[in-house]
Amino acid sequence: MAFFRPRVSREAEVRHHADQEVGKSFPELLEKARTAEAALRRTQADHASPQELRAAGLAFDSALTEALRSAEASQRAAFGIKSYDDRIRRRKGKATPKGAEWTAEVNRLRTLREQNRLTGIARVPRPAASGRPEAAPAPLRVPGAR
Repeated sequence: MAFFRPRVSREAEVRHHADQEVGKSFPELLEKARTAEAALRRTQADHASPQELRAAGLAFDSALTEALRSAEASQRAAFGIKSYDDRIRRRKGKATPKGAEWTAEVNRLRTLREQNRLTGIARVPRPAASGRPEAAPAPLRVPGAR
């Protein structure tokens, strides 16, 4: 007796290959994020202006986001091609050594990005409006109404 094993969908094959291509750039993107973090730390140590701190924090955030996207693509590719169509295969993929390694890396990068968004991006005060703000028109009064 032969069992029928359905093939994976064409869409899953295409997404798998796309994730493999995106995942190849992970080491370069991670190095770019490390460089941006070092620049942010140097800017913080130099007691730079809030605008410079904000620019460095935003640069680090964008570099982390690119590295995180690449790590997520590598994670999906490590889970296997069948995981694109089946949530159980996705769970089984996380249990493999390579899947667990990528899951830990994605979680680490997400935590680092959130920490940077909460504390690393300097808030720049908005400039005060010059002069008096425009007065709002007075509400219409209806005679006899309270």
